[in-house]
Amino acid sequence: MMKKYKIIDIHTHVFPEPIRQKAVASIGGYYSQPMLGSGEVDDLIRHGSAYNIVKYVVHSAATKAEQVSAINEYIKALQDGDDRLIGFGTVHQRAENPRQVIDEIIAMGLYGIKLHPEFQHFDIDDPQMFPIYEAMEGRLPLMVHMGDENSDASSPTRLLHVIKRFPSLTIIAPHLGGFAAWDEAMETIIGRHIYLDTSSSLAFLESEKAADMIRAHGTDKVLFGTDYPMWLHEDELKRFFALGLSDEENEKILYGNAAKLLGVKE
Repeated sequence: MMKKYKIIDIHTHVFPEPIRQKAVASIGGYYSQPMLGSGEVDDLIRHGSAYNIVKYVVHSAATKAEQVSAINEYIKALQDGDDRLIGFGTVHQRAENPRQVIDEIIAMGLYGIKLHPEFQHFDIDDPQMFPIYEAMEGRLPLMVHMGDENSDASSPTRLLHVIKRFPSLTIIAPHLGGFAAWDEAMETIIGRHIYLDTSSSLAFLESEKAADMIRAHGTDKVLFGTDYPMWLHEDELKRFFALGLSDEENEKILYGNAAKLLGVKE
């Protein structure tokens, strides 16, 4: 069953060697969750290729403004070096000229932008972020981390404010709209004109509830993601197929929706 479909993994993280072990340990420590992958590109592809993952969308969020350029160059190098890798760049709210950074990301040929409110220390609906959203609107999709047990910076309610203010901004809300905030997501953003991804959700939700959320949102707006290296493809796909979705729904979520969003031809 797991090898029946072509799959795009919309949500993965890999790190350059000098910081890889520290980064993986830091993320695992923050979430009190042992990381199952090493954070290496080769490890990501080795685990994914066993289950017909044909494309991997790689992300990294800059925790400091001075990291932005190096991270975006790293992501671009990964994308240029392997046609299975699709890069999302990053921007920081304290960058000297965020609009210029976004222009540079587009010129690099990257496919979107990843932000993480908790790690980058902003609230999703903080007005300081509005120039960034405005510069992205109609140009690049935004994946913004959703949900945190210790913070409301990335809450579904805050995202709803952004959705209403920037209706043409293409948004991917990971973790089925908000890790540990799934009831709030159901009340606020499920069914809105945004994408959800399945990453870091299926291990915590009952299959019936997850399937209900996906269908309530609309299966044409849901994307499969693993959040590698936190999770591995085998386990996440087992959880996904336990949802009992139809063949047509599976094909959309595993491949078709992401391929359409990103312009992938495989």
